[in-house]
Amino acid sequence: MKKLLLASAVSALFAAPATVLAQAKPAPVPTLDKILEASGISVSGYIDAGYTHSDRNQAAFTTRVFDTQNNSFGLNQFGLTVAKQPKEGFGGLVNLTVGRDAQFIHSSPEPAGNNAAGQASSMFDVTQAFLQYAGGPLTVIAGKFVTLQGSEVIWSPTNPNISRSILFGAIPFTHTGVRATWAASDTVSLIAGVNNGWDQLTDANKGKTLELGATLNPIKPLSITLSGYSGKEGVTPNEGTRTSLNAVASYTIIDPLSVGLEFLSVSQDIPGAGGSTTKAKYTGFAGYITYMFTPKFRGVVRAESFDDKDGVHFGTAGTKYKEVTLTGAFLASDSFEARVEGRRDNATNTKFTDFAGAASKTMTTLALQGLYKF
Repeated sequence: MKKLLLASAVSALFAAPATVLAQAKPAPVPTLDKILEASGISVSGYIDAGYTHSDRNQAAFTTRVFDTQNNSFGLNQFGLTVAKQPKEGFGGLVNLTVGRDAQFIHSSPEPAGNNAAGQASSMFDVTQAFLQYAGGPLTVIAGKFVTLQGSEVIWSPTNPNISRSILFGAIPFTHTGVRATWAASDTVSLIAGVNNGWDQLTDANKGKTLELGATLNPIKPLSITLSGYSGKEGVTPNEGTRTSLNAVASYTIIDPLSVGLEFLSVSQDIPGAGGSTTKAKYTGFAGYITYMFTPKFRGVVRAESFDDKDGVHFGTAGTKYKEVTLTGAFLASDSFEARVEGRRDNATNTKFTDFAGAASKTMTTLALQGLYKF
């Protein structure tokens, strides 16, 4: 009996560690997103790919900024943003754009290796890179950042349409300088800054551009953004003051239906002989109607009018442009969205050219787009 008890005790002694090891589970390895979340760093991005068909030769003339293909598939944008923006203290943000659209948003001086048309051939752009300090109601950023103006932005998933508006191409994309935002209340923020000018990484002249803005949210369904820029543009001694005023408003009428309006006015002083100066102007209006037919299906109508009174933007004085865009979207998931679009542009003069070289006042495009967001 004593031998039996001794053998049982020895067996239990050796079995205990094995039982503990069998029951113990290895600690889970944290995923990258959990590590970044714990550190306060956010990473987000998207892939924008699609197809565009045009009945006019956009290499000859176009009202577009990005979708200038005549009949082509393309990787429009791969966008990536890495940021750490605490509510208090120091932080920063870096936003990269890679793909076909990056060619059109480079700040001056542009990357080496322009193509025959003078367009930057690099398909990589550091769209934003700035330091940030936040303290109470005040936030200050310094570096390169996107403009205050416009209903539409470079970041593709934010826009309701595939193509960008005419007005999107008539405002700056980015600025390099310093910007301060003061949250005066829950419904009012005031913005002021100084920068190198329109899409200027380094300034071409000694003058600087002043920016002023305000965001207003007087009632929950209504948001308003007002902004203005004024400063010298051009190369010394041929620089002239450029002033840009922009107002954007959006209103949710009912839960699935919202509308938006935008107004833009730009004037440019052009130096002449003997110290004289002439002023060139252009103005534009844009309207948006967005309706969610179901949680997965969205329809958008955009209409705009652009008056290039003095030809300072498109090169032909006294020409007015109008366009109407219809866009349908299928929101397959939180990550993926598919879009189809038809657009018709009109000009009061024969600005467009078909593939046989004949002049025309109209251009029609069809486009498909796939967006993956992460």
